[in-house]
This record gives sequence, C-alpha cells and structure tokens, in this order.
Amino acid sequence: MAQGAKDQPTPLMPHATATWLIDNTALSFEQIAEFCGLHILEVQAMADDLAGSKYTGRDPVHSGELTQEEIERGQADTNYALQMQKAPVEVTRTKGPRYTPVSKRQDKPDGIAWILRNHPEVSDAQISRLIGTTRNTITAIRERTHWNIQNIQPKDPVTLGLCSQRELDAIVAKAAKRVGVTETEVVSGDNRSDKEKLIEELRAEREANVKAAAEAAQEAEAEAWLEAKRAEEAAETSE
Repeated sequence: MAQGAKDQPTPLMPHATATWLIDNTALSFEQIAEFCGLHILEVQAMADDLAGSKYTGRDPVHSGELTQEEIERGQADTNYALQMQKAPVEVTRTKGPRYTPVSKRQDKPDGIAWILRNHPEVSDAQISRLIGTTRNTITAIRERTHWNIQNIQPKDPVTLGLCSQRELDAIVAKAAKRVGVTETEVVSGDNRSDKEKLIEELRAEREANVKAAAEAAQEAEAEAWLEAKRAEEAAETSE
C-alpha cells in the first residue's frame, strides 16, 4: 500500500476526483483512496458502481492538483504516494487517458471482455488506455471474479462507441509486433482449439466458485461501510 504524508491536503472535490482517477488512470485503489482522503472500500464501491451516489468526474490535472507526470509515476509504482501539486494561474488540459461519457460506462466491461477474448496479445495497460478503465477491473473480468460477470457479454468496443476502429487496430498491431504474432493470427483473433477453450472455461469457473464467497463478503462489507458513512453524514447535517 502506498505510504505518504498523512497531513497532505486532499482534493477540493475528493469523490469527483476519485471517480475521474478510477475511470481515466491505472492507479491502484489504495493510491486513489490515499490521495483523495477516502476509505479504500468506498473507492472499490465507486469503481464497481455500488456507491449510492453517482459523481461526475473532476479532472485533477486540469484543476492543477496533479500533473500527468505524477500520475504516470504512480501507475509505474503501486507503492508510490501521489503528491498534491499547486494549481497554476492558468491550466491547459494535458493529453491523458481516455475519458468515457457516463452514458457509456456500463458498456466498458463488455468491451474489455471482447478484447480479452479476441486479442489476448493486447496488454492490460493498452486496454486501460483504450477503454479508460483500471487494471483491477480488467483482471476481475479475465479471472471471471467481476461482481457482474454473469451479465457481461463480449461486444466490439468500436460498435459500443468506446474507441475508434483506427485506435483498436493500432493497439492490436502494436501488441502483435511485440509478441511476434503474425498478421493472419491477429485477423483471426482467437486461434485456440475447442478443447483448449473448454479447459480454460472450466478452470475459470472453478476459480470463480472459489472466490465467490470472498467477493460476496467484500461487497457486503463495502455496502455496510457506505451505509454507515451516509448515516454519519446525515447526522452531521442534522446537527
């Protein structure tokens, strides 16, 4: 877990900032929670759409609270604690990870599943930048431990409007070149035999069953924490 200064100031809008970091970076939940001054279970719930309130993301780079270089340092080292920056007088938007409109965020898991199935040569970092998601979500979908895995249907991210065909082709070609996949293999996508697919599917189901109890407990804990948080905030408001 990232270790940083406990008295470091938090963003002006911590929940909105956490939402943006979840959707637009590959930072760990621990890093986001620490930087925004939130509990990690709350960040987990926001990432899995379990939070009672929905927040519109607030770009901390645009506001001057973070720099893109600082985010990249955090993405490269999960033990790195993000440092708050001083907002300049005039801030220009820097080129960063993709922003996905709120209306299309529910389609992300379907797009991720499609890429994992059809282009296993594409790295998690590439998927994260293309779709605008976190590595934790990608791993959960790959391992079939995502809380909504039963409803995820692989769909072409281009058709879903999550990226352009040119962007998808570019990362597939780059990934293929890196691992030495031929053009024919890239076009055909998944070249595994039916037996190999079945074995992998059965293995994934076994692993999912083993982890199901732990996942359910984690979700219940997150819900309980959020309920307690809302009750605490309501009590403070009434005072």
